[in-house]
Amino acid sequence: HELIWLRCKVSVTLNQSGGILIAPPSVRIIHSGHACNVEEERHAERVYTIREGETLELTCLVTGHPRPQIRWTKTAGSVSDRFQDSSVFNETLHIAKILRTQGGRYYCKAENGLGSPAIKSIRVDVYYLDDPVVTVHQSIGEAKEQFYYERTVFLRCVANSNPPVRYSWHRGREVLTQGSDKGVEIYEPFFTQGETKILKLKNLRPQDYANYSCVASVRNVCGIPDRSVIFRLTNKTASPSIKLLVEDPIVVNPGQTVSLVCIATGGEPSPILTWISSNESLPQRSVVKGGTLTLPAITTDEAGVYSCVSSNNVGNPAKKSTTIVGRFWITPDPYHNDDNIQIGREVKISCQVEATPPEELTFSWLKNGRALRSSERMVITQTDPDISPGTTNLDIIDLKFTDFGTYTCVAALKGGGIPEISIDVNISSTTVPPNLTVPRGKSPLVAREGDTVELECLVSGKPKPIILWSRADKEAPMPDGSMQMESYDGVLRIVNVSREMTGSYRCQTSQFNGFNVKPREAVVELIVQYPPTVEPVYMEMRQGLGRPVVMTCRVLRAHPSRVLRFEWLLSNRLLHAGAFDAQRDETEYTIRSLNRDGWGEYTCNVINEAGAGKCTFQVTGKAYPPEFYYDTYSPLWQNRPRVYGFKLQWTQMNPNAVDRIVAYRLGIRQSAPSKSQEIPVDGAINKGELMTHNLTELIKPESYEVRLTPITRFGEGDSTIRISSGHPRGCTGGGITAASWYRHPSAGSETLLNDRHLKFVPSCSWISKVPSGITMIPTMTYCV
Repeated sequence: HELIWLRCKVSVTLNQSGGILIAPPSVRIIHSGHACNVEEERHAERVYTIREGETLELTCLVTGHPRPQIRWTKTAGSVSDRFQDSSVFNETLHIAKILRTQGGRYYCKAENGLGSPAIKSIRVDVYYLDDPVVTVHQSIGEAKEQFYYERTVFLRCVANSNPPVRYSWHRGREVLTQGSDKGVEIYEPFFTQGETKILKLKNLRPQDYANYSCVASVRNVCGIPDRSVIFRLTNKTASPSIKLLVEDPIVVNPGQTVSLVCIATGGEPSPILTWISSNESLPQRSVVKGGTLTLPAITTDEAGVYSCVSSNNVGNPAKKSTTIVGRFWITPDPYHNDDNIQIGREVKISCQVEATPPEELTFSWLKNGRALRSSERMVITQTDPDISPGTTNLDIIDLKFTDFGTYTCVAALKGGGIPEISIDVNISSTTVPPNLTVPRGKSPLVAREGDTVELECLVSGKPKPIILWSRADKEAPMPDGSMQMESYDGVLRIVNVSREMTGSYRCQTSQFNGFNVKPREAVVELIVQYPPTVEPVYMEMRQGLGRPVVMTCRVLRAHPSRVLRFEWLLSNRLLHAGAFDAQRDETEYTIRSLNRDGWGEYTCNVINEAGAGKCTFQVTGKAYPPEFYYDTYSPLWQNRPRVYGFKLQWTQMNPNAVDRIVAYRLGIRQSAPSKSQEIPVDGAINKGELMTHNLTELIKPESYEVRLTPITRFGEGDSTIRISSGHPRGCTGGGITAASWYRHPSAGSETLLNDRHLKFVPSCSWISKVPSGITMIPTMTYCV
């Protein structure tokens, strides 16, 4: 690993006795991995250069007490990225096989609630070089006044890179430079400075037909080798040309397999054929083989423009397109505008169809299964085929008794291939307009959350119409997520009803017997009752003996809310019960002086007709965990060969929250069973008071798990664990690594609170490497 010399400033606040410690966070970013170059503090900016595909490792060294929390973020230009990676909260940010798009500014933020968060940044510059591409363009000038004629070829070389690329041209083994050949000119277009290098061959000569190579170089920065490409220029070099062996447009039926064939008719070098679609990408099931594109079982979504593109980097790519048109339609939609059908009146029936292609759409009408032709009394008309959807009308003038019967609208496409589609309309003297009502007692409908409910509308009419259900609030969806649901019997059944489904539901008649009579509608009100929603659902309350404890359970939502009552329990023993005050949305239970019998789980049940909501309070005298101090100056010493000692320092989190801590249980474990001892505490511990205990007789290079547990009159509190190791990294005298954090919900049980593994090592005193004439004092820092 590369050794980086650092200088850190550590700020701590101590009281007069030197025991109270409060340290706001400070951070420093260091790096390892495969850095090509690191420019420290260049223009107040640190730049870390890395080759694409290598591994990026940035470590955020942090000081402060309590131990600061760390978060990595990245900003590229004006866009902020939040990593989808667990390393965002670790000290070390690890990105394997870094991509060019992952370059940008990386920020490390550390905060522990004291003062402002500490933030440091470093810019990561990713270097890369792609293979160059040569494109050829040709210009042929016309004879001007019989004095001038020129045939010129331009070879353009382009390569994507960071840093900017340098180009060189070769003809065979000959290096071409500006002025080395009168027939050759090399230049960079003004508007693309540094992006490309053009080789201009003026008025082609026989010796100009040769192999040309373009070499792209980033001067071996980051060990990136030069890349080159060869183009052979001959008297046959030509831009591509293609031919499509298909019609345009192609009219196909749904489910049909379509093959589009494209062939190259010219081009040197041989061009490459590709297919593209106006739908952004080719269908997933499509198959491309050579110049043939096959679309199996085509669907409506796959209709559109398909283009064959031919390219050989000479001139402009050749492109030819065809349009695939699918024959698709929706069900014909006949309707009538009058509520009643009466003898002697005019009846008008319309039939709408949306079809593709519209010009192939045809209509016909049948009466009782027989073809119907337009006459003076029965007029058949059709809209312009270019208007979508297509519409045909049947007007029956002066309706007679003999006109009663079944009329059929038939739609078809001229080309065939798809079955005809039709819909019947019955006209008779027995036709009865629809009527819609809500049964008595069915609105408002009251249900409990989780029940199955049936909303009902009674419908009559001949023939009986379909009922359409929707929410009165047009923005709200139906229970199945749609905006509208159909019912043939007028009943809307909702399974597992929820509180969000409370509201007004509209039932409405659909098109009646093919006639668009004025819709009938009614409204059903649904009221969903649900148990109270309360807060807090769970809260741990730590308190010492003899002190008061106040527990508050608050109601957020409930229906019905006017009949709320409550009950407080300790374990299963009822403590207090009563009804809610109409003016309040909370209930309290107070313990004036906590005793040993008062520790335990308290439950507040808030009850209405639909059920109960529960607040749970865990009242405990368990102490908070200690917080290890990681910035101890020179914590390690060596007693004798292979034996070392370690100065363990910590403060106590919220020491006054519970009874006085009388001792700490110290457990030390290798692979063998753990050993434990008690560290007595004299007097009360102040918040931020720094405590010290020396660990001795530790054997190198063994690692030890150190567990520290506070003890009060209640018993053992929450533990904190760290790992001590005799493996120093980068300095002598031993190392220390911060470990995972554990919390004891009760004595003897263990739960992992945070699975982060924070890698730290002890501070060392170093003299920094600096230019001659500059002196730096030894500073506290970390070994890496």
